Amino acid sequence: MLVFFSSCNRIGGVRMLKIAHSNDATHPVHLGLLYLAERAEEKSGGKLKINVYPSAQLGQERECIELLQIGSLAMTKTSAAVMEGFSPNFKVLSIPYVFRDKEHLFKVLDGDIGQELMTEGEKYWLRGVTFYDAGSRSFYTKDAPVETPSDLVGKKIRVMPSNTAIQMVQQLGGSPTPISYGELYTALQQGVVDAAENNPPSFYSSRHYEVCKFYSINEHSSIPDLLLISTIVWNTLNEQEKQWLQEAADESAIYQRELWIKSEQESLDAVKAAGVTVTYPDKTKFAEQVEPLYETYKNEPEVYDLLQRIQAIN
Repeated sequence: MLVFFSSCNRIGGVRMLKIAHSNDATHPVHLGLLYLAERAEEKSGGKLKINVYPSAQLGQERECIELLQIGSLAMTKTSAAVMEGFSPNFKVLSIPYVFRDKEHLFKVLDGDIGQELMTEGEKYWLRGVTFYDAGSRSFYTKDAPVETPSDLVGKKIRVMPSNTAIQMVQQLGGSPTPISYGELYTALQQGVVDAAENNPPSFYSSRHYEVCKFYSINEHSSIPDLLLISTIVWNTLNEQEKQWLQEAADESAIYQRELWIKSEQESLDAVKAAGVTVTYPDKTKFAEQVEPLYETYKNEPEVYDLLQRIQAIN
């Protein structure tokens, strides 16, 4: 418990929380979290202060989630894909092409389904606070652009530690290779993998464009980021502190989503200027190839029900 108190102190009537994440200090997520901290301090009149630790200073995503579960860290930002390993129903958000467009995505996240998923994590000591935009993920490669799924056949493709991501790449004909994000640059450089997939700001901020000169915007998945708080920490907050934190988080999500749109365009412009060839393949070919995956979720009734509910939202 000594470690726990270092993540959630109350000093002289001021509650102090720590947030850790793996993105760098220029990333829209970090800027959104700084805004969260600013709004929480303003709303509370200085009684609630949040310190933000970027660039995996306190560990990678999975490590930070595990620290939340024991109360050694107050909050973290993680990909919903990583949450699959802790709260299985989150995998529905990783299913390829489950969202028709950005409007559909936010209707789901900001509605009943998103709220259900955030509170479901409480039984694993993880409470969702809000969803951040993480754009859409597309393939980037070293040797040639990906124009159709057949271009992925035989390629070793880095994926997140997510069964859904692994199944998707297999369905598209590639060889999925889970590698931690921090090791990916070297893995691409040394040929451990031939390709990877991510959104434009992450492709740019990670400097993976220095190794991969082809970026194919097929947008196979739109997996959001999730801001989490340890339920151990949440339960120590009084009702006023919970309100300050939730309001600040909701406002930060609006701010972060605005930043994201701007960052996507700036990132694409920057990688093009650095010599990357950006292409826009026909997404329907990829969507058709992964469609058989949908039926496999009939073996997981809760996930399949969520999938059907998402598809029914107009």
